Amino acid sequence: MCKRNPRKISWTVLYRRKMKKGTETETTKKRTRKTTKFQRSIQGATLENILAKRNQKPEVRKAQQEQMIRSQKDKMKAKKEAKALRKKTDTKAVQNKQKKVQKTNVKSRPTRMQATIF
Repeated sequence: MCKRNPRKISWTVLYRRKMKKGTETETTKKRTRKTTKFQRSIQGATLENILAKRNQKPEVRKAQQEQMIRSQKDKMKAKKEAKALRKKTDTKAVQNKQKKVQKTNVKSRPTRMQATIF
């Protein structure tokens, strides 16, 4: 006699549980919540500030935006110039150091025989 799967035998507990036999279900209606609109402030800006910005005239807002962009561009340009100056001075200093190191290496370079014996 071969073993049968208990889920397929109709009188077993496993079959009844799988096919949902003998379970009494209460039919209750699911509660739904009504969505409510809520205005809240964004981090760093209060609701009043946001509303004031929204109610501004477009010309004023555009002028402020352009001014902010201009100031950011100026900052970036100044940063690039400072970086370029630093790079120029750094390269000269690095080149001088490399020349000095090369000169000292030429003087203190061991011969082949000395290098192989340790």
